[in-house]
Amino acid sequence: MVRAFPFLLRPHVLASRNRARRRQRGDLSRGLLFGGIGVVVCAVLFRASAWLAGQLTGYAELGDYLLRLGLSWLFLTFLSFLAFSGVVTALSTFFLSDDLRLLVAAPVATRRLFHARFVRTVVQSSWMVVIFLVPVLMGVGWARCATPAYYLTAVLTVVPFAIIPVAAGTAATLVLVNTFPARRARDLLMLMGLLFAASLVILLRFIRPEQLMKVESLPDLTDFFATLQSPITPLLPSFWAGETIFATLRGGRDLLHAGALWTTALASIVILRAASERWYFSGYSRSQEAPKARFTRFRTLDVVARLLPLSPVRRQLLVKDLKIFLRDVSQWSQLLLLLALVLLYLYNFRVLDVQRIPYMSEFLKNVYAFVNLGMAGFVMATIAVRFVFPAVSIEGHAFWIIRTAPISLRDFLWSKFWTGFVPVFVLTEFLTIVANEFLGVEPFLKVIAAIAIVFMSFALVGMATGLGARYPRFGADVSQAAGSYGGVTFMLQAVLFIIVMIILLGWPSSLYLVHQVRAIPLTVGQEIWIATCFATAAGLSVTLWIRSMRAGVQALQRMGE
Repeated sequence: MVRAFPFLLRPHVLASRNRARRRQRGDLSRGLLFGGIGVVVCAVLFRASAWLAGQLTGYAELGDYLLRLGLSWLFLTFLSFLAFSGVVTALSTFFLSDDLRLLVAAPVATRRLFHARFVRTVVQSSWMVVIFLVPVLMGVGWARCATPAYYLTAVLTVVPFAIIPVAAGTAATLVLVNTFPARRARDLLMLMGLLFAASLVILLRFIRPEQLMKVESLPDLTDFFATLQSPITPLLPSFWAGETIFATLRGGRDLLHAGALWTTALASIVILRAASERWYFSGYSRSQEAPKARFTRFRTLDVVARLLPLSPVRRQLLVKDLKIFLRDVSQWSQLLLLLALVLLYLYNFRVLDVQRIPYMSEFLKNVYAFVNLGMAGFVMATIAVRFVFPAVSIEGHAFWIIRTAPISLRDFLWSKFWTGFVPVFVLTEFLTIVANEFLGVEPFLKVIAAIAIVFMSFALVGMATGLGARYPRFGADVSQAAGSYGGVTFMLQAVLFIIVMIILLGWPSSLYLVHQVRAIPLTVGQEIWIATCFATAAGLSVTLWIRSMRAGVQALQRMGE
């Protein structure tokens, strides 16, 4: 019983070790891809923070003030993410984990179980925040030539800073589970989190920091700094962490704020443990209650589907997919975050001031047109890997119904394609047309970009549907299916396809526009070359679309053999 706490953590360590030893197909390529992306992101954060801290050094008192304010804002941002992540993670670790049925019935003291679960919650909630926070603090320390005491203080500051918001999130979860059923609370928290993320993204963008680069906005700098400082209060742990780091960076010590961090962290653990001993079992009992099965009929979908020129089989498959999607809160609620990102995407092009360089404005507009096309392609690929690629896997264990029903697998897979194609195409076409209107690009480029989106939509959605059928994961979560070997393969192929399309469309378009500006007619050879590039781009898109769908149908047919 004395050693129950470390032994409760040991199964998770052994499971991670065994998972690393038992490699599955695609683990190495997926690890290299995401590991490489992580290294690049950390390197960029390190260099950016070091450069910014170095630039602020030359501004004496103003530079120190801005750096101090920036550290407080950095910790304030991570504080909100840690709190919400703690709520969601605690819901899984404390109430919905599969091994709790064994542990709750085992002769293990409640406080021992609480310590093990809380350590796991803190680690799972804060590991990503720490990964992003460490290179930033290291870059600041490197730019300011900080002593080893700075790095030691940074570690001793991050630990209690991560514990406090996670403990608050865990306490909120304990209250929610004792009020609502655990699975209903999870859907509610997911919806609230997406709304929070969407509002945060829009709020940060509407601050419009690019106004600082304009000379005419200098009289408003005082108001701008007052706006930045207004959310920062001495009562938040983010302020304590920022003050502790900044004091050590200048060669001093701030024992008051460091002590506030550690005493608050320890006190929150003690209070949370007492609350867990009082209300944990009742909350866990409520989390085991079967959820009420209430299904919305969505009769409007049936009426609209009858108007579509589809066969009865494909019509019913379409209605089935749409109803499953709308009934799953974890699926459709993510559209709120997507909508916020779309608004942010368009707003960036709306405020883009290319007229500040008059002699290059036309050139920059045309360059941004292809940047917009590439970004729209990446948005399309991201949506496809998240919603279209898992379309077959989302059938789960009920896939045997499709296999035994009098439905051809070709109709089944093509229904998945059209269900994903229409929203993806409409969204990316809307983004491309509106962004090009904001930029004021040449009409020729507007037409080329709009037509290119059509072909790219067919190719990318077809690739996602076909690879999702070739590499299904019926027992996995939707996010796990998107991050599987097939999902990584699709993203690699999608990125390569987008780059090739930009090259095939960009070079001939630039050649045509240069001749138009100079009023020089194109030669016959140049016209043939331009037409060949455009035809190659269209042919490549159609070929990938058809071949991917055929390969997906064949893969599904082989499953029943």
